[in-house]
Amino acid sequence: MALNPGDPAPDFSLPATGGETLSLAGLKGRKAVLYFYPKDDTSGCTLEAQAFNALTDAFAAADTVVIGVSPDPMKSHDKFREKYGLGFPLASDETKAMLEAYGVWVEKSMYGRKYMGVERTTVLIDRDGTIAQVWPKVKVPGHADAVLAAAKAL
Repeated sequence: MALNPGDPAPDFSLPATGGETLSLAGLKGRKAVLYFYPKDDTSGCTLEAQAFNALTDAFAAADTVVIGVSPDPMKSHDKFREKYGLGFPLASDETKAMLEAYGVWVEKSMYGRKYMGVERTTVLIDRDGTIAQVWPKVKVPGHADAVLAAAKAL
């Protein structure tokens, strides 16, 4: 199920780095960027995390929370966050319920082999919990800058 601007953001509550539990209700009143990525400490995911991390202060100035979400377990998230000094939380959805609700847990294909995985996608949520913008099938270069520009304009 693809989400579109104007749709209510699906509710979620997930464990996150720093011992936090992140939920849609907990984000109410703030803008939020949920960026969904396939796997901790892989080349594309690391570049994406570093790009968002480089803009941490700019997102904070735009009153926007950035959260990375993948199906990796918390132990993996903690290592990944520490290794790259990420200044934003990473949430773990091992059950894939949230990934499915946001339409990013999809069938993928590599070398003719089909498998289920995360489609790199970013969702911007407004202060009222409504989807403001969706970036499907993200290409990492320049993406974090585009998301920041949209968050500032919101």
